[in-house]
Amino acid sequence: MDARPLATEPLVAFLPSGPPRAIDPLIAAMADQAERADSTREIDPELINQIKANPIMGLSAATNIGGSEATVLQIGRELEAVAANCTSSAWTLWNHLAVFHLFAGTLGPDHADLLQTIIERGEWVCFPAGAGSGVTGTIEGDNIRLNGRGAFSTGGRYAEWAGVVCVVVDDEGNRLEPLNLRFSVVPLSADGVKIDPTWDGSAVRASATDDIHYTDVIVPLERSAPWFGANRAETLREVPVIAHRYREDWVGLSDVWLGWMGVGLVRAALREVTEELRSRRSILGKSMATRPTVQVNLGRASALVAAAAATMETACREVDARIDELVVPDEADYLRQMALSASALEQLAEAMQLLLRTQGGNGLRESKNFERRWRDFQAMPLHINAHQDRVHHQLGRFVLGEELEAF
Repeated sequence: MDARPLATEPLVAFLPSGPPRAIDPLIAAMADQAERADSTREIDPELINQIKANPIMGLSAATNIGGSEATVLQIGRELEAVAANCTSSAWTLWNHLAVFHLFAGTLGPDHADLLQTIIERGEWVCFPAGAGSGVTGTIEGDNIRLNGRGAFSTGGRYAEWAGVVCVVVDDEGNRLEPLNLRFSVVPLSADGVKIDPTWDGSAVRASATDDIHYTDVIVPLERSAPWFGANRAETLREVPVIAHRYREDWVGLSDVWLGWMGVGLVRAALREVTEELRSRRSILGKSMATRPTVQVNLGRASALVAAAAATMETACREVDARIDELVVPDEADYLRQMALSASALEQLAEAMQLLLRTQGGNGLRESKNFERRWRDFQAMPLHINAHQDRVHHQLGRFVLGEELEAF
């Protein structure tokens, strides 16, 4: 039997890019504006409109609320492709898809009509509830009056809705006892909502991870639900859900999708570095491609990317199998999602370090995209959901039989 012919590009043969994706028609436009988005800290507005009209917006939504109910693996591969071309675009889409899953799981069947309207209109969602957030809610008849600040509103400038967690207080601002936490969604066009463009990070510069301020924002009480807080993943295993997929916690899903974004970014960086080194000359004119250390480092980097991709595919297939078979996830399942993602990101970080070392100072000077890709990648293992210190600490407590921390 004849051997299968090698693809034109050897690296593509070793690291295939995967099946066709919903986002493929917009990939070229994403790549064309990536450098400009990094410089201006804003994704091209026309591209945002095109993304909102693309089926990718409803991939994490169940079919009974107007979505396409894509597999976890398909969503990961979509984000992988986007991250390879514009990581800021990938970061905002990742946030939207994971946060919509959170919205659906938390609001539940009683708010299915609202969720379906968001999907049918192609509306974007965000969730400014990171470190430094603090929002209070005063119940006034059939409404809640919101005041405070939500931090890290990834994609907020491009979004129509923000998720809000508030502590219910009395008229004097004193917290009610027992503690009452509510979750709601707020139109970003509502009176009293202000987006403060505070995001000035070195990575994913156009992700619009800003602060959102709420000043006497009125939300219907009926558009709220109890916030599960620290026992979120546990509660989702028991409460009524719109579809079985929403028994999976959004943090675990965000981790596996973050791992796929890392694969896409590092795969792209590897391809670009490999192409550049083929024609680069070192001191005294020797071809860089003939240097043994260059060959070893690129081989090692390629192996690490392949291993990370295989890890993330395994992680996604495990979740998809649970969803298909209506299996309720347990704590071990949740920790496994996070652990596999953290491990893949560690492999990818090593691959990026090898690419940095192999290029050297002259390579960095001549490279068009590597510095931006390097910066963007740093945001991935640092994100709190997949941060190896948090994940490994929790997993260590679990295997020792110790009580897990709240987050």
